[in-house]
Amino acid sequence: MIRARWVALFLLCWLVACQRPHEFAGTLLPQPQPAPDIALESVDGPVSLHDFAGQYTFVYFGYRFCPDVCPVTMGKLKQVKVDLGSQGDQMAVVMITVDPERDTPVALAEYMRYFDDSFVGLSGERAVIDAVGKPFGLYYQQHEGSAASGYLVDHTARFFLLDKESNVILSYAHETPLDALLDDVVYLIEKNNKE
Repeated sequence: MIRARWVALFLLCWLVACQRPHEFAGTLLPQPQPAPDIALESVDGPVSLHDFAGQYTFVYFGYRFCPDVCPVTMGKLKQVKVDLGSQGDQMAVVMITVDPERDTPVALAEYMRYFDDSFVGLSGERAVIDAVGKPFGLYYQQHEGSAASGYLVDHTARFFLLDKESNVILSYAHETPLDALLDDVVYLIEKNNKE
């Protein structure tokens, strides 16, 4: 009798745990926010964030000469895509430069290929980049570097996730662990597949 009660209690706890809502590693926006529908320049021509509808799209603002934060973030997103395996085609990554003077569309395409052939780099006029970045709270500022590096750019280190309808749904800190990031994407893909 006592054993049956323990088994019943265990099953109840297990069911409650299974029904617990997913805890996102990023900051979930209270309401999804439409991404700006403004075109920037890729190596293949004009691209808007809405062109990635149908995929979960990570958006990051960075630049090729970044010595640390940008390559770490891109490397992390590359690993998420690798770990997704056959579901990796449901994820896209877009890096928008904060250094358009040096980051041409051709140079960005070459940089993105170091991480994944499907990753897209976007450049353009500074005013257009600012307009795309405004809803994301984009901040950046050039400052003096070294003779070897040239100037450097301090910039927002957060990156963002768009749902399959091109709405911004999550914001991530640079320090977000890889496994937690992967869990979020897997959860969203599986939830979408069930709907």
